[in-house]
Amino acid sequence: MTAAAAQPSITDRSVINVNPNPKPLEVGPRQRRKQARPQELLDAALALFVEKGFAATRAEEVAGTLYLYYPSKEELFKAVVRQNLSNLIAEGQELVACHQGSSAELIEDLMRVWWQRFGSTPAAGIHKIVLAEVRNFPELAQFYTDEVMIPADRLFCSAVQRGVDRGEFRALPLHDVAHALIAPLIFTAIECHSFGACPVRGGVTIDPFTGLKVHLDLLLRGLVTRDDKAPT
Repeated sequence: MTAAAAQPSITDRSVINVNPNPKPLEVGPRQRRKQARPQELLDAALALFVEKGFAATRAEEVAGTLYLYYPSKEELFKAVVRQNLSNLIAEGQELVACHQGSSAELIEDLMRVWWQRFGSTPAAGIHKIVLAEVRNFPELAQFYTDEVMIPADRLFCSAVQRGVDRGEFRALPLHDVAHALIAPLIFTAIECHSFGACPVRGGVTIDPFTGLKVHLDLLLRGLVTRDDKAPT
């Protein structure tokens, strides 16, 4: 027996018909959506929620294969909130822990980051959705309280307490101060996604971030320590 005869007689060429010019597979819309990343679904869901509100948005409008990732519209909304708000608040806590400057500068940084990452983006419409509809969805109300309201209060309380501990701020009720800091952020977002989104005339035009800075300046002047004996 020769060396050639000792080789196996079955090869993949004898059983597979290889097409030298394969035609690309056609991918339909549902197949493309199935391959879409969860991030794309969250972006699409955010746009619909902001445009239509939570109750009026149907899960099928986001994606036919939505339930591959999220079992319900409620869970999808929770994922949108976590992506745009919960993560941002957690990063704010890291900023408080690492900040080296004054506490006034820290609060300014928190407000600036909030505006750049959330307030000036479509995600700011989440505030309007929550205030308008959460009363009809108790589960979402509790979720939003746990995931956003309590952590945001904790974040600003920690920033203010830092100033008090360093002798920079007066010892005022922490939660009330935190509320005073957070309220204009929410109001600005709601205004931008209500009257700010309508083609109305005659109203006073105020740049949102400029308005926030003015509010913060007024608030910080009330927070900073001062000599009670100094003339007013």
